[in-house]
Amino acid sequence: MMNIFYSIRMATLGLALLVLAADVFAEDYHVGPGQSLANIGDVPWAGLTAGDRVYIHWRQQPYKEKFVISGQGTKEQPITISGVPGPNGERPVIDGRGAKAIPGLEYVNEGRGVIEISGTYSAGEHIEPKNIIIEGLEIRSAHRNYTFTASNGNTESYTNHAASIYAEVVDGFTLRNCVLHDSGNGLFIGTYYEKPSKNILIEKNHIYGNGNVGRFYEHNTYIAAIGVTYQYNRFGPLRDGAIGNNIKDRSAGLVVRYNWIEGGNRQLDMVEGDDSDEIIYAPSYHRTHVYGNILIERDGDGNRQIMHYGGDNGGNFVNYDNYRKGTLYFYNNTVYSTRTDKTTLARLSTNDERAEMWNNIFYVTANGGSFSLLDEEGKINLSNNWIKSGWVNSHDGSSFAGSVRDNGGMIEGNNPGFVNESKLNFNLTSSSPALNQATSLPSELLPDHPVTMEYQPHQRGRQRPTAGAPDIGAYERSAAGENGNSSNDDGDSGGNSDSGGNSDSSDSSDSSDSSDSSDSSDSSDSSDSSSDGDSVNIGGSNNGSGTVGLPIILWFLAMILRRKYHRLNPLIFATSSTRTTNSR
Repeated sequence: MMNIFYSIRMATLGLALLVLAADVFAEDYHVGPGQSLANIGDVPWAGLTAGDRVYIHWRQQPYKEKFVISGQGTKEQPITISGVPGPNGERPVIDGRGAKAIPGLEYVNEGRGVIEISGTYSAGEHIEPKNIIIEGLEIRSAHRNYTFTASNGNTESYTNHAASIYAEVVDGFTLRNCVLHDSGNGLFIGTYYEKPSKNILIEKNHIYGNGNVGRFYEHNTYIAAIGVTYQYNRFGPLRDGAIGNNIKDRSAGLVVRYNWIEGGNRQLDMVEGDDSDEIIYAPSYHRTHVYGNILIERDGDGNRQIMHYGGDNGGNFVNYDNYRKGTLYFYNNTVYSTRTDKTTLARLSTNDERAEMWNNIFYVTANGGSFSLLDEEGKINLSNNWIKSGWVNSHDGSSFAGSVRDNGGMIEGNNPGFVNESKLNFNLTSSSPALNQATSLPSELLPDHPVTMEYQPHQRGRQRPTAGAPDIGAYERSAAGENGNSSNDDGDSGGNSDSGGNSDSSDSSDSSDSSDSSDSSDSSDSSDSSSDGDSVNIGGSNNGSGTVGLPIILWFLAMILRRKYHRLNPLIFATSSTRTTNSR
């Protein structure tokens, strides 16, 4: 019996030491004025490992450096790159215009981004980056109109599809409280030879002003992954003259909730995962959740369709089998259009695409007849929505092949009762016809996708009031008559304002509405430290004294020495060569 208790004590102590080791081995790097490192290039980027943290401090002049993140963090100990704000909450700026590529890193293609997240090769094996966090930075100007200094010293131009952040492939990525603008794509996350990125969380960012004039291939964000959640983001219009989309997505397990999405050729373009069979065959590929958002269609925006769901690879050789052919769950959103011609809510690519729509406000400033729910095809089931009187199923007339089914609770009118429409305050007045008219969500959406939060202008979230019957739309008027975004109660201890404050990365408001972006846990992140029974005796003797023996002490010292050697010689673990792959 004594031996059993001793083994338990030793195993517990060993696990505690391993946890301590993760903290001991993690290192912090501070970059900026008065810090230990003057330049971003002084960070040993090729040698970052689990738990390492890079702090980039604000300075008056932008940092003009380009770099690659390729390390592997764990879920418990991610690799974190944080901006430290200035005296007035200014985010540090990393500017790609005229930037210099840090030499000695393994770039996919130096013209693809300001910050690149990409794998490395070891013994012929591709090692993908994992569990990366980027927060509190402004990253800009990876655009074809601009040049940079490549790692070989040559002056080169960015590609059409260059991005402020370009992720070749990554498993576990959080982008938080950043501003991405003035690039081809604001954010690009893709696949590597059909191996998709996974577990992506995009929250509290301001992404705007991206794209290329006259081109519809570049967007504010472009993602193909498994498990993607957008929440509390502000998406602004693209670059003037650009005709890309605001959110372009080819993912499985897409969740778009509590965002402000304004402008774009389409606000949401959710099409087939043509880069990876793994995406197409993922069970979550056929279920997409969009709720609690404000979607704004401005007069003169490109396409009259606010959303597209299904697929976009048309032509004579189109493979309709790869289209989403599933269900778009669209509920508790507020849709607002100022188009003076026609507005179409959704293009569903085929009649195999279906939209379930509950508790939404559909409002156009033009006459109700200018608003249609569908384009040519697709199926919509409606329950308890507010809609402008005079709406139509489709503007396509007799060629319309889809179907619209009203399951009851539809409210038609001319004014949904916004608090201040001219200032885009979409909270509800005390006389709004949308008050207390929402229907309960079906069990298939619970417990993973309830409506528990509200977007707050800008880039914040707060708890949605629960007293009384629920309201239609993105905002709930409480029983006390309070409105969502008129209060400072944002559920965010830091208060992430658009002026650049670096909020607390652990937003307490998110705890009740956990992201389902991590739908596939990574077994390689789990510690493999448990030994087989008594094959390793970590005690000096088997006398139950609990003394840590010489082997583990030597192991501990060896690991620390190895870590220090690794830090002093980061380029030993990197390659100075670059590699290029074809654009996807």
